[in-house]
Amino acid sequence: MIFSLIILLVVSRLGRARDTCSDFYVGDRNFTPRQNGLALFGTFTMMTSFVALSDQIAFHGRHGVLLAAGFAVSWLVTLLLVAEPLRNTGSYTLGDTLSLRMRARPVRVAAGTVTLVVSFFYMTIQLVAASNLLALLLGLETGAARALIVLTVAGLTAMTVYYGGMRGTTWTQIINAVLLLAAVLVLAGALLADYRFDVARLFGDAVNGATASSRNLSGPSLAGDGTPQPLELSSQLLTIMVGHAVLPYLFIRFLTVPNTRDVRRSVSWSIWLITPYYLLIVLIGFGAAALVPLGGLVAPSGQRSPTVSLLAGELGGVPMRVFIASVVFTTIVAVTAGLVLVAAASFTRDIHLNLANSLRGGEQHEVAVSRRAVMVICLLLAGGAILLVDANLAFLMSLDVTIAASSVFPALLFAWFWRRFNTVGALCCLYGGIAVTLVLVTFSPAVSGDPLALFPDADFAYLPWRHVGLVTIPVSFLLGYLGAVISAERDDAKYAMMQVRALTGVGAAEAVAAGPALPDSEGVPGVPARSRRRLPWQRHRY
Repeated sequence: MIFSLIILLVVSRLGRARDTCSDFYVGDRNFTPRQNGLALFGTFTMMTSFVALSDQIAFHGRHGVLLAAGFAVSWLVTLLLVAEPLRNTGSYTLGDTLSLRMRARPVRVAAGTVTLVVSFFYMTIQLVAASNLLALLLGLETGAARALIVLTVAGLTAMTVYYGGMRGTTWTQIINAVLLLAAVLVLAGALLADYRFDVARLFGDAVNGATASSRNLSGPSLAGDGTPQPLELSSQLLTIMVGHAVLPYLFIRFLTVPNTRDVRRSVSWSIWLITPYYLLIVLIGFGAAALVPLGGLVAPSGQRSPTVSLLAGELGGVPMRVFIASVVFTTIVAVTAGLVLVAAASFTRDIHLNLANSLRGGEQHEVAVSRRAVMVICLLLAGGAILLVDANLAFLMSLDVTIAASSVFPALLFAWFWRRFNTVGALCCLYGGIAVTLVLVTFSPAVSGDPLALFPDADFAYLPWRHVGLVTIPVSFLLGYLGAVISAERDDAKYAMMQVRALTGVGAAEAVAAGPALPDSEGVPGVPARSRRRLPWQRHRY
């Protein structure tokens, strides 16, 4: 309750959004690199790293450490390949970027579809995980209590985004970043103090405890204990590194700072925070393996209990568990707020206004539609999460990241750096990446044929891998290439404009200031048709 009041107070005093697209979607691009770096950290470090990753390390040791390294390396991919070109070519959504050099209507619908699919999966995972974990931490494990938690998180998220827009969302994410760092530091500090800062003894106890309980801390094995084989592990790591670098809900954060230099500084701030954070998560995971017996980690039903909760109880008792529960609650609200904002923006700009051809309604109309979309999305999300609260949705996390890696990543790289790329190629990347991923994951052990699958009693797992990114990412590149080659569409002038903007930023400020263009309007998207002056990229020949 206290953290909810703090979030509402901050949103009401610092984060109230105005009725303009620039303010509602990106906070008028006035955030500093430090603020945006903290918000990026608060957005990226969701339940996956704080809870699930510590579980992986406690049970599987080296496999979990490699996953932590994959999450950290994904930020290098973001810094080197994604952040700067996206800031130079984007306005508010993925569709804004891709439509710069392609037919706006079909590409925007495809980009909006991918964004909504990824956002809905992530939001469902967050709310279901929040209800289960908070119910366990607070000792409220009835169905009604978990439904109440879902409704509380969804309601607070709706208020944060509806009234605060990007400003309220950003300050919520900054609060989450500070609390999450504090929680990890307190938990790791208590663990080290318990061992008198003897890290060697801590790791020794972790190995001895794992050996006594038949857990495997040495990495992938043949024991069928949930750890992947080496080739599948490579697929999982590739998917993590590429997929998390191009998640749509992170895109909008690159657009909230004034210029490209501040984007690089924001990502650098995030890297400096994320690296020690994951090192501490590794320490916490091994600490749980050392201090918490297998009987505490695995319930009599066979379901695993979160190591963060159990370790907090071992080290600090009830006060520590309550503090961790509060941090988890804030983390869910911050991450879900970012997801809802991106989903609402993409639905409004890329699907609703694009298909209705109603951009002439003005910015107030667009923001009003986005706010209504926020409320509808939160209602649908809460209802879906309540219905799925008892389902095993662990596979959705891998599915979600794989969809992003297999659709968004190829489309962006082709759009920025390949002259021949066109609308058909983009549609093949986006829709083809989703389709291939869904088909392969459906017939994998993540859905059936395994005790940890969505349908453990069924068996139509014809593929041996849970993580299929090593197959779907190259297939998506191939589909994009074939689609572009088959189509006769080609516009070298728009490619030259796109490349100059992506690599140098020339023309980006003028396009953003000009506002959105109508779908499939003539001329350069983002520049009104009445403007007859030559733009910077038109003064050069390529």
